[in-house]
This record gives sequence, C-alpha cells and structure tokens, in this order.
Amino acid sequence: MPARQRAALVAIVSALLTLGTSPLSTPSYAASSSDLYVSPVLGNDHTDGTARHPVRTLRRARDLVRARAAHLTADLTVHLAPGTYRQTTPLVLDARDSGTNGHRIVWQGNGTAVISGGRQVTDWSQVPGRKGLWSAPAPQGLTDTRQLYVDGVRAQRARGAVPVQLTRTDTGYTASSDTLAHWKHPADAEFVYTSGEALWNIERNGLGQWTEPRCRIASAEGTTITMVQPCWDNSNKRVEFPDIPGRTVGMVGPGKLTNGGKATYIENAYELLDQPGEWYLDKAARKVYYLPRKGENLTRADVEAAAAEKLIDGRGTADAPVHDVAFRGLQFSYATWLTPSQPEGFSEIQAGYTVTGAQGWATQGLCQYVEGGTCPFASWTKMPGNVSFAYGQRIEFGDDVFAHLGAAGLDLGTGTKDSTVNGSIFTDISGNGLEIGGVDGQTPASGVQVTDNHLYGLPREFHGGVAVLNGYTQHDTIAHNQIDHVGYSAVSLGWGGWPDKIGDPATPNSSHDNAVTDNLVFDYMQMLDDGGGVYTQGLTGTSMTDGEKVTGNVIHDQWGLGKNVYTDNGCTYETVEGNVLYNASYANVASRHTDYRDGLGNNDPTLVKDNWWEEGTADSDNKGLVTTGNTIMAGLSDVPSSVLENAGLESQYGGLLDRRIGSVSVPEAPSRVGTSTAGADALYVTFNPSFVDGGSPVTGYTARAYDAGGQEVGEQAVTAGEFKKTALVRIGGLTGGPFTVTVTAANAHGSSAPSLASSPLTPTAATALPAAPSSPKLRTARTAATLAWTPPTATGDAKVVGYVVTVSDGRDPISVTGRDVLVGQPSAKGMFRVIGGLTPGTAYTVTVATVTAAGTSPAVKVTATTRT
Repeated sequence: MPARQRAALVAIVSALLTLGTSPLSTPSYAASSSDLYVSPVLGNDHTDGTARHPVRTLRRARDLVRARAAHLTADLTVHLAPGTYRQTTPLVLDARDSGTNGHRIVWQGNGTAVISGGRQVTDWSQVPGRKGLWSAPAPQGLTDTRQLYVDGVRAQRARGAVPVQLTRTDTGYTASSDTLAHWKHPADAEFVYTSGEALWNIERNGLGQWTEPRCRIASAEGTTITMVQPCWDNSNKRVEFPDIPGRTVGMVGPGKLTNGGKATYIENAYELLDQPGEWYLDKAARKVYYLPRKGENLTRADVEAAAAEKLIDGRGTADAPVHDVAFRGLQFSYATWLTPSQPEGFSEIQAGYTVTGAQGWATQGLCQYVEGGTCPFASWTKMPGNVSFAYGQRIEFGDDVFAHLGAAGLDLGTGTKDSTVNGSIFTDISGNGLEIGGVDGQTPASGVQVTDNHLYGLPREFHGGVAVLNGYTQHDTIAHNQIDHVGYSAVSLGWGGWPDKIGDPATPNSSHDNAVTDNLVFDYMQMLDDGGGVYTQGLTGTSMTDGEKVTGNVIHDQWGLGKNVYTDNGCTYETVEGNVLYNASYANVASRHTDYRDGLGNNDPTLVKDNWWEEGTADSDNKGLVTTGNTIMAGLSDVPSSVLENAGLESQYGGLLDRRIGSVSVPEAPSRVGTSTAGADALYVTFNPSFVDGGSPVTGYTARAYDAGGQEVGEQAVTAGEFKKTALVRIGGLTGGPFTVTVTAANAHGSSAPSLASSPLTPTAATALPAAPSSPKLRTARTAATLAWTPPTATGDAKVVGYVVTVSDGRDPISVTGRDVLVGQPSAKGMFRVIGGLTPGTAYTVTVATVTAAGTSPAVKVTATTRT
C-alpha cells in the first residue's frame, strides 16, 4: 500500500477510534496522549501504538499497557479499530494488566471490532459423486472443532437416527448389526441423550428431563460398541443410596442413562451428511465437508471454524486480583470447547454442570455421604466460559456482543467482585450465556450487576444450559434484562444443599442478598422440562431479610413442564413479590418444600406476595410459606401499565432488540416430535418449536408423515400462532402404518431442515371416552376466578388433547388447549385457567370435561361465589 494512502487510512481509523463509539456504550473516554491504538489491518507490532502508528495484536497492546499501568493519571483506553482480531490463544490478563490510582484500563471498540477464535475455511470445491456436498482443506492449526459458521450462521454437525438397535453393556453397547463398525471414523461419532417429559411416543432418555448428556464412541468392532471413559461410567454408575431404590447420593436425576441407555440420535459422522446446513470435519484427512443451505455460495461466504477455546482469560488470584478493567463495544465470537469431544464427554447434572474425572461418579461432590466423597456437597464441574475471569474486581463489560460461542459466553467466576455486565447481547452460544460465581465453596462472587442485556436464541448445543447462571454469590443484581427464546430455564440461581430427600437439613452456603428484579422473560423452556423463568436451589441466605428477592419481573409463555418462578429443593428464604406471571405449565410459583427443618416441622420460609398471576392460590401462612395479596389476572389489562412497562430493557437500551447478529437464515429445525392416534386414519403431532428463528420470526410449521418405506404419505401445515395455542398438528388420510413424522419450520427466508423423525406409530380407532377430570376448584376474586383441576388418570384409547369449560352465565364453552394440556395428564400435574368478566358477589357453576380423539368425557362441576 502506498505510504500516502496508508497514512490517510490510519488517520481515518484514528478519528473513528477517538470519536466514534456506539451510542449504547457506557460513558466514552476522550483519547489522551497515553492511549493506545490497535488495528488488525493497518497495525504493526513493532510500532509504539499511537493513533498514527497502531499495533496489530491484542497481546502487543497488553504488553504496552503493562508498561504504563502502574503510573496512570487518567483512564487508559486501548482503541480497537474495526476488523477481526484472530486469537490462537487467549489474551491472558493478570494483576499487571489492571487499572491503578483510581483509573481504569478500557478496551474500547466501536461495535465492529471482533475478537475471534475462528479459522477461515477457504478453497471450497464440490465433492465428486456427492450431489450438493462441498469440501475444503482444514485450516492450518485446526485439529478439532465442534462448531462451523457460514456468514455468521451456525451449521449443524451431521446428525441422524442411530442406525442399529443397541443393548447397554458395562462398557457401552452390543449393536444389532455391525453397521457402525463400517463407518469411516466411528470414533468421531457422539451419542446424544435428549431428555424431557415423557410424552406422546417421545422417549425419555438421558439423566433427568432437564439434561442432555453426550458421550463419544471409543471404538466400534463388529457389533461391540465401546464408549469413551470416564464419560460412560459417570453417566451410568452414579452412586445410589442402598435403602432408597433409584435415589442417587447426588440427589439429582437417575443413577444411569434411562430407557436402557438408548441414545436419542447420533452426531458427527460423515455417513450422516444428508441435510442442508450439515457439516463434518474429517480430522484424519484434514477436510471439512458441508452441505450448503439454499442461497449459500461457498466461493464467497465467510466460513469460520471455531478453534480457540478461550478468547480472554482473566487470571486473578485472591492475593493479586485483576481489577479496574473494562471492555466496551466489542464482539466475542468463534470460540469452541473441546472437552465434550474427549473422553471426559458431557455427563450432565443440570445447567451445564457435569460429573468429571475417572471416579467422578463415585465421589465428586458427595461429601459426607460416601467414603472419600469430595466437598462441598454437590460441587460438580462448571462449564467454562469462552471469556472468563476469576478473582476480578471492578471488571466491566458494556455494549458488547457474545455470539457464535461454543461453551458459556462469559464466566465471571470465583472471587469476582463489584463488576458489571450492561447493555450487551448474548446469543448463539452453545451452553450458558452468562455465568456468575461458582459452586465449589471458594470465595463467592459479590456485587455483580447484570443489567439491561438481551439474551436470546440459546443454548444451541448443550440444551440444558441457561441464559444467566448465578452460583454461590452475594449482593448480585440481575435487573432489566430481556431473556427470550431459550431452551431451558432463563435465570438459575444457587446450587447444592438439598439433602431433604433423606431427611437432612439444607447444607449452608455463602449466598445472600441476591436480587432478580424487573426482567422480561418469555418463550423459555422451549426444549427441556422441569425448570422455570427464575429457578433457584439451595439456601438463599440466613433469613428472609438477606434471602433472595425475585421482584417486578414479567415472566410468561413457558413451553416445557415447570413454573414461572421455581423454588426447587433446598430453596429457603426467598421473596417472590410484585411479579406478573402467566402461561406456565403447571404453576406460577412452586414454593412448598420441607427442606428447612427447625424442629417444628415448618416448610421452607418463603414469601409469595402481591403478584399478578393465574394460579389463584388463597392467602395463607402454611408453616412458614406465606402467600398474601396476590391478584388473579384474566389478562394484561388487569396489571398496572407501570409494572409492565418497567420490566425488561430500559428505554435507552431498546436498540439492542433491533441489532442483527449474523446473516438472516432459515430457522433451526423443531425438536422432540411426538405422535398420538387421532383416529383410525390420522395422527396428532406435537413437537418443541424452533427457539432459534434465524433472525426472522417463525411463521409456521409443516408436519410430514412417512410410511415404513420412507415414502411421504401426508402433510399438514399450521401457523406459528395457532401451534402456540394448540401444540398440535393433525395429519389425516393415513391408511396402514406405522408412520414416522418430521417437522420443518418456516420464516421469511425459507424452511428449515426437517427435524429428527418421531418414533413409528400406527393410527388406531379411538372409541373409549376418557374419564372426567377430578378435584375441581374455583378460586375466586371479584371479577375473575381460577378454575383448577386434576387431569384424569384414565384416558380411554387416546391421549388428552384438550378440555371444555362451561360457565353458568351462558357464555360460549371455553376450549382449553396448549402444551400444558399435553404434559399435564401423564404427569398428573394440576391444570388451571382463569375465567374473567365475572360479576362481584355472584354464584357461578363451572364445569370441565376431558377431550380426546374419541370424544368428550362427562363433566365435573364446581360452584363458588365471587368476592364483593
């Protein structure tokens, strides 16, 4: 480049760095003579880092910071020019990289500086004899990865049904044939065990309906499938109490993979490359294979293979913390996490915590309950962050993007203190979005403020992950965030300490004074079950005064079985106040536990106060569980507008919702397709909707039925709005059987790849009517009432698809449909619906009847008088 042209470009970049910051950034800092400048395009690491002579790499900038940090008289800003900063190893920061004398080190981008752990994949060509399949040489230095992205859109590792029948053994499986032994590289393949509520011909595999463990094949020889260790033992040999069948000493989930250890599907094999958007890395041949989606052109696309496992690694210690460092206007992308591909695998407990080590199943976190148990109780292994800090003080992330990442996005771990995450986006992350604190009994995180962030479209790979994971912490605040379209729980707090299941009191921990307030949470638990919008385990403090506060949140539209606010085992001293809670399966607040024992047989002290909800539970003091002042809501008009408007992003951060990350693409395929008979010639189909929409809202779904020979024999489309209401699609005109069903999702950009197929099912005539519901109750307010009932245990020869409610005031019958209808019946979870438009002081008789494909059951009725 000519010197004059280069000088002009440097001047432009310098001006942008000095003046051009994102409008969402926390206060920008004027450039001073001590500021440093970095450009991945124009920089040179042999220069001094001035505006006219920027350095090229973050590491060189860090070294220059170290030379100046001890003598700061103002904040020192490291200005990052637009471009991609490729990291083969993390930018390691320690105490030497901290601000001093009351000033900060500020790493400042302008929204287009990307800190990347990716390797570009280039030189694509079509594979002879494989229509549509392309290949490229693996980039230099790439030995393995779990993620590939095409123009910022995550590709799916090749996956499909397990092609053989498997019988579990001590070391793996015996297969019904030697098919897997003939694959190119069977030891690359990974079994995935998707859990969930047992429903409609959907198998419950895995280690609890909130988990999705993964283990790789070690070898396939003939019909003998050997699985990698220790993943296999950690997933199948967890210690159980000898006198409590099925109860693990860890007290979370089963002792071994359920359903005979059957895998839901298999992933990462060349032989499974059959759908657009799928890819495979042949490590032996050093080739990347990809089946392009419609409209993708690999000769022009930016294809990134995630290579580095960490982008920034803040390595503080208790004696020498990293402190007074800020990251603003930066994007962190294209990092991976390779442990699940290794013998350790991914033996999940919950929320990305795993059992690890050769004897993990026998000792890890089991403390006093087994000989040699490690302490503290329930101290399992936390998923790492692609950006992480330990013992960081006054660390700030503002106006940043965490996207296209392969582990947790950001981990502010043990010893983090007085730090903030503000105005940032977390999306397209394999596991947890943001992690705070730890579960290992060391120094808790404290004073972390997580405010005005948008977290959505995650987790993408480890589906038991959550948007915000808060471990053992003190004085943390999670406020004014929007969390939507997530696979499991939105916010998960606390960990450990629930041996109530064997009659022991909760284990003390260091948590207290944490708050989850004024967040907007919706469309959560879109894939797994038994979680919540806000989910808590373990003691939250030492009293109601310093216990956890969940206040002012608006939480709605949950798909999987669970609660809006879930106070699970061990959760004690929690206040749930002033929230708006609706559209849950099966409760707004789960709060009655007996984990805490004070010698009087009391329940866990919990306060559920002044919420707007649909549950309608009456005021009471149930041995320490206080329910008071809650309002039944028939609709949002019953809630003060100020409460609704205050939840979620504050007005100055509304622009986060309009920022697009990556290219617009088709949605992710739906998951967990299940079927039930809808009569002699029809099937009902249900599935988990696509919570990753590709940057354009999902408009509808199409279900397709196939006969045993793979021939399509029927299809039915449904709009996204209608499916959200009914959770059902009906495919008619089927004769014979059995049939499998796949489902695709559509948006303005096109249709997704098909889902994995349902288990085969043959339609049968449905003639036997179901039993009526039982235990109807009418919980009344002045102008509304909550009708609650228990689903029937006998459903005739078909599954429950709805209920019919009538009200004695002559209004039209009310049709009750939705996902809670489907998951509530087999698990015997209570149902409820709000009936609005009632007259104060009036007696009403309400009936409810069960609906299946065979017809409608007799109705049961209940009478009550509304309040005056």
